[in-house]
Amino acid sequence: MACLCLCAMSLLAGCAAPVDVKLDKETPDLWRQQLTQKAGSADLAQWWKSWNDPALNALVDEALAQNLDVAQAVLRLRQQRLLAGASNATFMPVVSAGGKTLQDIAAVDSYFHASIDVSWDLGLFGDSQAARRSADAGVLDAQAQLHAARVALVADVVHRYLDIRQAQVQRGLALSQQQQAQRQLELLQVRQAQRLADTQTLEQQQLQLRGVQAQLTTLDEAQARAAHALAALLGRDRPEPQWLQADAAAALPQLQAIAVLPADLLRRRPDIQSAEAAVEQAAAEVGVSRAALYPRLTLTGSLLFAYNLTRNHRTTSDYIPMVGPQIDIPLFDWSRRRAVADGKELALQASIKAYRQAVLNGIAEAEGALAAIAAQQQRQQALLSAQQIHAARDKAQAVRQKLGLSSELTGLDNARASLQTQSELATAKAAEALAYVALYKAVGAAPLDEVAVVQKAEVQP
Repeated sequence: MACLCLCAMSLLAGCAAPVDVKLDKETPDLWRQQLTQKAGSADLAQWWKSWNDPALNALVDEALAQNLDVAQAVLRLRQQRLLAGASNATFMPVVSAGGKTLQDIAAVDSYFHASIDVSWDLGLFGDSQAARRSADAGVLDAQAQLHAARVALVADVVHRYLDIRQAQVQRGLALSQQQQAQRQLELLQVRQAQRLADTQTLEQQQLQLRGVQAQLTTLDEAQARAAHALAALLGRDRPEPQWLQADAAAALPQLQAIAVLPADLLRRRPDIQSAEAAVEQAAAEVGVSRAALYPRLTLTGSLLFAYNLTRNHRTTSDYIPMVGPQIDIPLFDWSRRRAVADGKELALQASIKAYRQAVLNGIAEAEGALAAIAAQQQRQQALLSAQQIHAARDKAQAVRQKLGLSSELTGLDNARASLQTQSELATAKAAEALAYVALYKAVGAAPLDEVAVVQKAEVQP
């Protein structure tokens, strides 16, 4: 009879197919926002090297080796791999042994009982497959979290490095503006002494000088914030001194190559990978809830050894073997299990929609970064045209001043406007660079976990 039950249960178990999930991974063939400037392909795993800045390259390498968030993600991935390796342990035979001394009801004889018990949950109706799928989903999510930590780390390091350089560049321009404003104030004071300038004009120039000085303070603060943030990313407790110092020769790194990024790269985004892991986890839970609707079969066996210690100063012993299936049939709580299974189905559908939303968010983020790059490029073109006009005016002013047809004070307004244009141009270049950072972050570009990639490739058909 037990064999017949076992055969019937095994036949039913074969009918429990794994949960099939279809994800909408469609991405645009081409980005709607196209860049006018294109170059050869770049290594997306080392995209920051397109700036060809040795100092930046060294900082990113140090951060990847020393950052504590990445180290935590690595440990979590190792943890999930260990747990996944033991995911089938629940459905392996369990052997236990025990011994104890008992007395009969009349308190006349004492017995020593020793037993060996074996229990084996067969994991039928897809229960064991669902457990394995859940473990694999945990590994996939841990891989995504590690990749997310690396993507965010590289982007933040490049961002803070650019912030430091931008603050140093702007500080140099602000010092030039301060010198120009101070010189203009001195000339106006001379003109006021000669009663050629009124007090209001002098006060206006003093306000302008104070504004430049306040701007220097703001730039110092921004540079300090970026320097300390960069130090934290590198696992340091203090920044390098040169990150906090002024640098008259500072310049933003120039991007050497612009990678033409295909839209299907979005699938490597960490949040999309995490969404896929969530779908797999939800599918595994559906499999577990479906298996709970069927009877649970466990093979059990026991060998009991009983030894009489006291009766009539004689000893007797008996061996009592038992073996057979144990069936847990859901009867009175079947409706509750059905409700749980239905709820898990709805959760799976929600996770599938969340995956698609993650893909759409990635498309929007990448398109936004591309639009920002294009806008900053157009802004730079307009500022370069304005700078040419200021340069022509400065040249004409120098000629007039040399001929005695104009004074130094007359040309200072154009000089101030020229410096302001240079400052805005530096800001536009920095904004373009940060937009590239956002673009590479949007497509999940960063070094991958080589072991994770190999293992993922092995499990794919």
